[in-house]
Amino acid sequence: MSDEIRTASPEYATGQLARALAAAISAGTEADRERALRKWRRWEDVVGGMADGTLAVGSRTPVADTPAWVTLEVAHGGFATGRYLAEVPLSEEETARAASLPDGVPGGNERERLNLWYLGDAGQAELLDAVRGGRFRVEVPEDAALPVVALLLDRGFPEQALDLVAELRPLMHRLRLTPRFEPVARPSGSAVRVASVQDAVASLRAVRVPAQIVKMRATLTAWDPLYDRLVALWCRTVDGELPRLDENGAVHGGWPCRTWPADWASARARWLVDFADLCRTVAPSARQTNPKNNFARLHRALKSCGHGSDALTAREVGWIRRAIANTVSRRGAPETEQRGAWHATHVAAVMAPTNAALAGVLAGRLDRFPADGGLPSLDIATAAVSEAEASAEIPCGATMPDCLVHKATRALEAPADELVRLGVITSGETLAVVLPQLTSQLLSASIDDPVVAGLHEQTYTAFRRRRGLLLLNLEHQVRFTELPWVQALAPCRSPKPDNATAAHQALRQITMLALTAFPHALLPNPLVTEIRALAKQAGLELPLVEEVAADIFMGTFTTKWRDAAVVAGRLLAGTLYANYYDLPADWSEPQRTVLRWGKRTAADFTALCRRRAGTTGGSVAANGMLLEQSQILTTHNLAVLVDALDLTDELRERAPELAWRTFSWIARRHAQRADHLHAALITVKNTAYAWRQALFLLSFCDPAVQLSHAERLRVEFFGTRLAPAAEGLLRVLDGGRFTPAGTMRRGDGRRFLGWAQGTNPFLGPVSGERH
Repeated sequence: MSDEIRTASPEYATGQLARALAAAISAGTEADRERALRKWRRWEDVVGGMADGTLAVGSRTPVADTPAWVTLEVAHGGFATGRYLAEVPLSEEETARAASLPDGVPGGNERERLNLWYLGDAGQAELLDAVRGGRFRVEVPEDAALPVVALLLDRGFPEQALDLVAELRPLMHRLRLTPRFEPVARPSGSAVRVASVQDAVASLRAVRVPAQIVKMRATLTAWDPLYDRLVALWCRTVDGELPRLDENGAVHGGWPCRTWPADWASARARWLVDFADLCRTVAPSARQTNPKNNFARLHRALKSCGHGSDALTAREVGWIRRAIANTVSRRGAPETEQRGAWHATHVAAVMAPTNAALAGVLAGRLDRFPADGGLPSLDIATAAVSEAEASAEIPCGATMPDCLVHKATRALEAPADELVRLGVITSGETLAVVLPQLTSQLLSASIDDPVVAGLHEQTYTAFRRRRGLLLLNLEHQVRFTELPWVQALAPCRSPKPDNATAAHQALRQITMLALTAFPHALLPNPLVTEIRALAKQAGLELPLVEEVAADIFMGTFTTKWRDAAVVAGRLLAGTLYANYYDLPADWSEPQRTVLRWGKRTAADFTALCRRRAGTTGGSVAANGMLLEQSQILTTHNLAVLVDALDLTDELRERAPELAWRTFSWIARRHAQRADHLHAALITVKNTAYAWRQALFLLSFCDPAVQLSHAERLRVEFFGTRLAPAAEGLLRVLDGGRFTPAGTMRRGDGRRFLGWAQGTNPFLGPVSGERH
């Protein structure tokens, strides 16, 4: 296999550019159009940069002449656009500051002059004052660079400060290297939040009254009273009893257009004027525009008979009679108690407080909290509408709907497990988003100086917001410790046993939370990153592996994959998982490594994956088969974490319930019909991965529980595409083993895998398929 440096193909970026342009053209609202255009501009930058060679997508330094630590704008899929996120126009405050600078401050532009001024005595004093007072906000990691310089000089580390300035100097004309001078609200202790109050308020204020409700309100409050007047006008022309319908739908009663009260003509004229006025302010509903509707028939007839009914045909008079019969039979005669009750009931149904109105009340409550902070409790969201909040539309005592409370709950500051219970953290990806709020505190605890620790904490949180790059050639994402200003803070750190203990405890809690809250899901890469950071703080060097996309797989694995497989083989020897997947019994032979792209790779582990998959890779499907075998052999971090954190006893207690929850999730997902083939392939892949997680958990259960679960699965999956998976599990529990092809020598049992070359036997139905 060649070690030629690979870069990403432009085909994906070109396709995204075309889709973004199509979305901009078809956007329904101005806001949607603007979002689509921003996306289109990003992809235009990507495609242009790849075409002219200024972007090398696939490298950890994809932008020419740019160090790895610069925070880049990254489009979907990890494609750098070439823009620097810290390269922003001067704010109003910065513009005012730049205008007041002495003429002697050097620099080729205002950004450079401002950055250089902050290296002087007055600038450093301003930075130190802000950092000491907690009046600073680090939005991108570069915002912390010059405050670190000031702190290093203040703490007596001039050499580190000068080295850092030398690293930053080439980009001082482009990058903002100072924070916003404003306080930032951060969760305290073990609390985290998914969104800020500002985000929750924006979500609440985006709630709109459904268009159908708007139409119904207009009909009942504006058009229905006018319709009642129209019916009353025609009822005044009826000779005898008002027409009604019998049980068979036949019309009985008097005829309209037989009597004409003296004021009828003037009442008709007033009605037509009111109708025209209402049409100018309220859009007509379907009842007014449908020519066969009672309203439309009566209105049309009214316009035709300015001087009696001479202009009406007998057929039209018959339609007037039937229209009166229809409405009187259904709603009651005009100005009767029956018709009034009908109207009141329907008005009450649609005039109840809308979610949009209640969302406005709740948003007003949240406005009292710091916009960038969180909520201390849910009482503010769940309280009924107070007398001060009540209005003509919203009565005092009205309760907040659960959907609005949930929007506010996203800003609640609480331990992660509480947010999982409340349904705010719904996936491992969301858990990874909030964890830096906790991890940053634990990592900063090794810094004695609280001012430096506070800056370090915000810098870490900002760094974790960086989007990952698409990487090839076994490259790794930029690490936090690669930031020059973070490296420069090394003299300020003093590791303590208490910090390691706290990190270890947090690591156990987070791992168990991920396993118990989302037992069906792989640990996503961002979560693995946070776990790795905590493990390092706890003094643990763990071979944690990432999920690799099949379309960018380089065909080999670094040595940590083999190390993880060794742990899995030892932990799971003789278990259901080992028997089901035929894990290697022995890893005692010396590791064979090969240097690839400057990285040490595990040649023996790679060869084993190829042998088990029956392919050397190359296509996306073949790569997927290799990657799936690597996940099987390593358990994708589960064995490493359970072993290193001594979680076996805790897992045994929860494993039966977690395993069955995972099997139930698989059944639900497989029962859903996919819209297209790609979605069906994703479903079979994800459910096969979940099956593997379930078998890992089931391996910590007693044999009786394992058999009980397998027998329940055979019943659940009977007659479905998953039946062979349940049968294969039962066969393994009975001592059977799969052939190299993944089948049983007797019976219909089959090993459940997510990737295959050709048609996967577990592939579910696709909508539109003929069977």
